Amino acid sequence: MARKAKAVLCRELNKPVIVEEIEVEAPRANEVMIQVSACGVCHSDLSATNGTIPFPPPLVLGHEGAGIIVEVGEGVTELKAGDHVISSFVSMCGRCRYCVTGRPELCDQASKALYTLPDGSTRARDAAGNPLNVFSACGVMAEYATLHMDNVVKIRDDMPLDRAALVSCGVMTGIGAVFNTARVPPGSSAVVFGAGGVGLNVIQGCSIAGASIIVAVDTQDNKLETAKSFGATHTLNAKNEDNIVRSLKKLTAGGPDYAFECIGLGSVVTDAYRALRKGGTAVVIGVARGEDTTSIRTASLTFEEKTLTGSYFGSARPRADFPMLIDMYRSGKLKLDELITRTYTIDEAVQAFEDLAQGRNARGVIVP
Repeated sequence: MARKAKAVLCRELNKPVIVEEIEVEAPRANEVMIQVSACGVCHSDLSATNGTIPFPPPLVLGHEGAGIIVEVGEGVTELKAGDHVISSFVSMCGRCRYCVTGRPELCDQASKALYTLPDGSTRARDAAGNPLNVFSACGVMAEYATLHMDNVVKIRDDMPLDRAALVSCGVMTGIGAVFNTARVPPGSSAVVFGAGGVGLNVIQGCSIAGASIIVAVDTQDNKLETAKSFGATHTLNAKNEDNIVRSLKKLTAGGPDYAFECIGLGSVVTDAYRALRKGGTAVVIGVARGEDTTSIRTASLTFEEKTLTGSYFGSARPRADFPMLIDMYRSGKLKLDELITRTYTIDEAVQAFEDLAQGRNARGVIVP
């Protein structure tokens, strides 16, 4: 059945988010409705409100969510009411070339489910009955949400859902860039540009992988202090450095083996690449504006054998990686509690986004 729900919307670009009561329609074939227990306030949501991610408003925000299934549609056999699930903002068909070769984060279906469900429609409507777009086929910054079953992953029932929500984006994106994309070996050196929610998870991923030197780079001292608690062995405030590349080469005795860019700026990608030692790998994680570009010396690719690559969603295999990360948390090997700086009610969404924009939180979480 349809349900009324408070939801956080972007109605107009470069304006504060608003909280409205919407109607969430019942699931159709191959869909599920979840009662959302928690939703992380991710920088990608902020990027949708300012046009960096070009999703058209009106848009129900939220893609880093966890909740409990309350209703399933026709054809759903692997999920049932009462199951605990987390959202996946990449819709994974399981049949395309990318899915069957172990790269579901690049699934062809995902391009059809950017701000609607895969069939091009949504199950969210405003008070006037007008359809609402939903962030990455999720729209889970709401009390209820109806998603395609390809956008949810079942998890163990004993996992706290406010912690589980973080796994679905920030943790997966950061840890996955280390484990899946770069495959950082023990004893390596790494530099992480940006110590926000994703950057902190890159840092703890490098620490878990056994990197011997992990340098966190940011412009806010409070973030750099937090980075130390996640495994950073050194920190640099970029505002205090005349030449960040030179400083990093000196600190790492010639440059790091790996550099991770978690901001989404071409100029920072250039610094990350230039800082590498010969044979090093730079991994771009941050989401840049479409017109942004990166400049590198072409000859360095040949003569220094450096690698510049991207990592989308931590090169995730959600149905395998999400449960693995949750098991790591339950066994004490993964920090999730420490990521949550503050929780908000859904009515405090404007403050949550302001705190995100000002860099006050490692992660804010809305708990409807």
